[in-house]
Amino acid sequence: MAIVLDNPGVDGLTEVVDALRAWQDDRTPLQLHPGDLGWAWALGAERLAAAVRTWSADGRIIAVGYLDDPDLLRLTTAPDLRQDGDLAHRLLADLGDPERGVLPPGRVGLEIPSGALLREVLLEAGWSLDEPWTPLRRDLAQPVEDSGLRIEVAGPETAGVRTAVHRSAFGSPAFTEEVWHVLAAGPVHADARCLIGYDDQDNAVAAATVWSAGPGKPGLLEPVGVHADHRGHGHGTAISLAAAAALRDMGASSALVSTPSSNAAAVAAYKAAGYEPSPERPDVSRAA
Repeated sequence: MAIVLDNPGVDGLTEVVDALRAWQDDRTPLQLHPGDLGWAWALGAERLAAAVRTWSADGRIIAVGYLDDPDLLRLTTAPDLRQDGDLAHRLLADLGDPERGVLPPGRVGLEIPSGALLREVLLEAGWSLDEPWTPLRRDLAQPVEDSGLRIEVAGPETAGVRTAVHRSAFGSPAFTEEVWHVLAAGPVHADARCLIGYDDQDNAVAAATVWSAGPGKPGLLEPVGVHADHRGHGHGTAISLAAAAALRDMGASSALVSTPSSNAAAVAAYKAAGYEPSPERPDVSRAA
């Protein structure tokens, strides 16, 4: 099949999100999700579009990559083509040649879904296994127990509270109230809820944003954070429970989250909230 590499531009982002939404499946617990692009919409549509690459055949998008950092590409493919040799070798060629405009020269990292032939092809070509991640999944067939926090869905009036928790949790001064409004204006945010968790003293102690891919499909937690002044009280577990409950209300089949395996505290918090870990999945990298 003839495969075309493209940068879709702002006008093509909706088609990209639709493809990612269609590919979500509980059998693939860690892959690029429409919520990942929804969260990245905080950059603005132009910057987001500049970081997205697509591969298409016969007018159909068959693979999507998002440059989460200049040297880190998060990539997934249409599920029916995960073992397709033509696609895997075309991706190998495009990923390995900086002139093709996907990855820069030097050391780079790549996230790809489990079960993709591309992983084997890259390793055979000299790429290496890199940082291991732990995907976790909570089934949402049954109601979710109460989190113990008072949960509020952030809106324009409480965007300042939501962003303050995030800045404290991640040491990220860039996530301002103005940035939240850009995020909320993005089309993917229509399938999201920004949650703020308050303790019994009415302190905003934790926050999470959850993203639906549609009824009957897995939803994503991205991001989840606890205010630095309120750690050590189980709020990470509590907000993860609230996130699962919100996704169930939205019709999701499961709640997905992923964290570096080295972040033992995060893995423990998600497990305490009923998220079951899947086998570790390492990124792959190319040396400088």
